[in-house]
Amino acid sequence: MVDLGRIFAIKKYAIHDGPNIRTTVFFKGCPLRCAWCHNPEGISSAIERVWVSDRCIGCGECLEGCQAGALFFENNDPVRRPDTTTHEETWPPADAFFHTKKIIRDLDLCVGCGHCVDICPALAHEATGYETDVTTIMEAIKKDIPFYDQSGGGVTFSGGDPLFQPQFLLALLKASQNLGIHRAVDTCAHATTDLLPEIAQHTDLFLIDIKHMESDTHKKLTGVPNGLILENIRCIAGMKKEIRFRIPLIEGVNSDPYNIEKTGRFIADIAPESGVDLLPYHEMASSKYGKLGMAVSPLSFRKPDNSQLTRCRQQLEGLGLKVTVGG
Repeated sequence: MVDLGRIFAIKKYAIHDGPNIRTTVFFKGCPLRCAWCHNPEGISSAIERVWVSDRCIGCGECLEGCQAGALFFENNDPVRRPDTTTHEETWPPADAFFHTKKIIRDLDLCVGCGHCVDICPALAHEATGYETDVTTIMEAIKKDIPFYDQSGGGVTFSGGDPLFQPQFLLALLKASQNLGIHRAVDTCAHATTDLLPEIAQHTDLFLIDIKHMESDTHKKLTGVPNGLILENIRCIAGMKKEIRFRIPLIEGVNSDPYNIEKTGRFIADIAPESGVDLLPYHEMASSKYGKLGMAVSPLSFRKPDNSQLTRCRQQLEGLGLKVTVGG
């Protein structure tokens, strides 16, 4: 059992991460690299430091405070300070928010200490995630128990992917069970852990994505084939665990009739009582990539139109599945 783990957020009053009002704990680390990922800050298990350009006032505090010497202005421009002779502040200029020099971080030198985050007066440096323990997370969860009691909600462990840190997840599931809290695990199900059956025993609901049924296409879009995913889904379904399947629906990627039919038949064969959420693609996460210094996928993604959504829903309902559009 592991008491320490890495997360990047705890979201209160979540209403789209399982039934009713919930607290969602977002884990760091994911085995997939989905080209359309909406939580790119959760992909890496590392605690990364990022610079937010539109907050920076160019004061240079972070450059002078970095003991590792990992930060510098683009083109090595010098840090400018107020003129102590005239007492006239020459830096930052009044329009610094719009003309800030770019700050470069040398990842080979950066030790990830987080000092730049602590000392930046403009909050222009951020940490994508942090290390914490089971007790601290449970204290945050316990504060929301009155909302669970009133609404029938609970806690959802998401990410990233919580199965990427299986022992930490298991500890949180057991701690939640001791308090009588409903537990959901939101996962892609690509996990090699031997703890999966035990994790399933302590989970009330699985929220599982199905990206694509063709393994080669799945690998092209996410970086991994889907064989292990489908095997784990069969394992969870075989334990008679409640599953809600989620299909991130993208025009020209997985919304075609053949893939929808194959996806629906797979679900109907192993877990016919499960619900299915069709989640139309959106671009709300695009700004995150720039902040994280990550390249946006060269592939073009589009939201299916209403006629496609209707056709997908009707196809799945025709197989006896209960379908919701929008989760």
